[in-house]
Amino acid sequence: MIGRLNHVAIAVPDLDAAIAQYAGTLGANVGAPQDEPDHGVTVVFIELPNTKIELLHPLGDNSPITGYLDKNPAGGIHHICYEVDDIMAARDKLLADGARVLGTGAPKIGAHGKPVLFLHPKDFNGCLIELEQV
Repeated sequence: MIGRLNHVAIAVPDLDAAIAQYAGTLGANVGAPQDEPDHGVTVVFIELPNTKIELLHPLGDNSPITGYLDKNPAGGIHHICYEVDDIMAARDKLLADGARVLGTGAPKIGAHGKPVLFLHPKDFNGCLIELEQV
């Protein structure tokens, strides 16, 4: 069901410092910050030859990233994203197999302009998983 790894998301307490680190220290191709109000985050994508890194920073007072950074003040890996061909078929199979889809279970449009869903980390070895339809 899952396809290639789309990205690894890292929550960061200081977005400008993280951008400078990836662009300067690591010499990576870093995109522009992009506000995603529906998800409560500002994202920056770092393009790698085989995948992407997504830097996440809180946007607004109700950002889900704020709680993560409260528990992990230095930041850290927040989630991994896998590609799927059909997000509704993937959701239905996961639900039938007992996995929990976060939120209402209806896909939202993600930072790439494609439908996404998140899966409960307690069902996947403590890892928050995002599925993105390609």
